[in-house]
Amino acid sequence: MVASSPVVPGDDPTLLFTNAGMNQFKDVFLGFDKRPYSRATTSQKCIRAGGKHNDLDNVGYTARHQPFFEMLGNFSFGDYFKHDAISYAWELLTEKFKLPKDKLWVTVYQEDDEAYEIWNKVVGVPAERIVRIGDNKGGRYMSDNFWMMGDTGPCGPCTEIFYDHGPEIPGGPPGSPDEDGDRYIEIWNNVFMQFNRTEDGVMHPLPK
Repeated sequence: MVASSPVVPGDDPTLLFTNAGMNQFKDVFLGFDKRPYSRATTSQKCIRAGGKHNDLDNVGYTARHQPFFEMLGNFSFGDYFKHDAISYAWELLTEKFKLPKDKLWVTVYQEDDEAYEIWNKVVGVPAERIVRIGDNKGGRYMSDNFWMMGDTGPCGPCTEIFYDHGPEIPGGPPGSPDEDGDRYIEIWNNVFMQFNRTEDGVMHPLPK
């Protein structure tokens, strides 16, 4: 368990506030720093009040947005990757927390066939509850299922897990026109840090 880093990062001029649990591990993903551990968990204090990850505009309009929160996270530095990350998430939610499996939906980045196959063939989530999310009109990688910390830095495809509260709650499944309703709520996001995006927009594979 690694302690939360300060909400005002003192060593990253690209961020005004810490907006994600991975911020303190940025140099580890980039290969500039090495920690004495290959796995970590955190409860990171975050502020999202502007920039790419901005929750401020949604405060007061939904029952689940606020600018300050603590983000739970699990991280691997050259240790486990997609197969184990997905399996660990599913095990915790269904075996430890006892969430009904038939209430859980997942999304994957449209081009991430590996994550799709893990969910479908290994975990056993039926295809009708796995949604591929493509790019927005802004261009390639501009997707809700391709995570970036900002205009530059570590990034990669992600897979999200949603809980279905049932048909009595308004809202559609992820990827649908009614996805902003309260029926399907995101409860987990596994980000697979695979690239470093530079100022010229080029995606460079990360060392590990």
